[in-house]
Amino acid sequence: MKKEDPVCIFTDIYIVMNPATAPAPLTSQRLYSLDALRGFDMFWIIGGEEIFHSIAKVTGSPFWQTLSDQFEHPAWNGFHFYDLIFPMFLFIAGVATPYSVGRQLEKGVPRNKLLLHVIRRGLILVLLGIIYNNGLKLHPLSEIRFPSVLGRIGLAYMFANIIYLYTGKRGQIIWCISLLIGYWLLLLFNSAPGFPHGDLTMQGNFASYIDRSIIPGRLYLGIHDPEGLVSCIPAISTGLLGILTGQLLKNSLLTPSAKALRMALGGIVFLILALVWNIVFPINKNLWTSSFVLLTASLSLLLLSTFYYIIDVLGYRKWAFFFTVIGMNSILIYMSGRFIDWKYATAGFFQWLGQWVGDPWGPVVMVFCYLATRWAFLYFMYKKKVFLKV
Repeated sequence: MKKEDPVCIFTDIYIVMNPATAPAPLTSQRLYSLDALRGFDMFWIIGGEEIFHSIAKVTGSPFWQTLSDQFEHPAWNGFHFYDLIFPMFLFIAGVATPYSVGRQLEKGVPRNKLLLHVIRRGLILVLLGIIYNNGLKLHPLSEIRFPSVLGRIGLAYMFANIIYLYTGKRGQIIWCISLLIGYWLLLLFNSAPGFPHGDLTMQGNFASYIDRSIIPGRLYLGIHDPEGLVSCIPAISTGLLGILTGQLLKNSLLTPSAKALRMALGGIVFLILALVWNIVFPINKNLWTSSFVLLTASLSLLLLSTFYYIIDVLGYRKWAFFFTVIGMNSILIYMSGRFIDWKYATAGFFQWLGQWVGDPWGPVVMVFCYLATRWAFLYFMYKKKVFLKV
């Protein structure tokens, strides 16, 4: 994986192993906070949520159970903290765009060349998502799941970047708003056959109906897939909101403190809009509703403004190194879960410790050992300057 730009999330697949070809020295435009926030986001995917699940199970405490519930997805409508992880990664990919694709434009690289580059990146992610879902073995078509987390990121990232390449900031805002309102109207005035217009149940909503009509293979929930094609429409807006944020950070003449404040204020405004829209278009990750887009953009902005202010403005960076190591190899650690048995590896190194601690806290200790094993692997790759990016 190649790291052409300090904050770029997606580049060509390339392995950096030679220090001479490693990422360039940090510049004044380096966003330490973006790597740290990406790592914070990925931490919960690679096993961080099990901390709360295991402690809740051991203690039976209502407090810990409440926290544990935040790391489960709601069955349909509603929002838990765990719902933020996926869209925030896409939002961060958008923030990185002005520093990667935008910088290439500034260097005079033709738009058509960058367009092919962006399309290739998006399609590679779609392919990796299919591999993650199904492994590297042959399946009957009916058993293959084509939609995926990486596929959603790839398609939404690709279309958001195409809009970025061929429109200015005003055009991007118009596209963002149009996609959110258009998606709402699409679901409001349509439904699956036999259901009233505007039905938003799993069986009756129009997005799920179209997905199960046109997507080959199997859907994650049989009649619905949370990473389906139709709900990619509002996900493009998630990427665009990240792109607009990245332009604020990179191009605005505001002071760094003022940028942090503006992101925070934007997060508050989006939060209010999301809660109002939720009245008529419920917050729903499965459908990636427009209110869900605004809520997750709100929380992403609030977190990014906090990380940016503490790390890039005030200069307190050492505490974030743990997350930065994860963020620098996010695609690698995500894909590794499909090919490496991390629980087996953890037991090989630390099973003795879990046995020594014994019940009931032994499983809790093993969760921390599991995280330590995965982080140590990433730290080794970080020290060797091996970074896998797509």
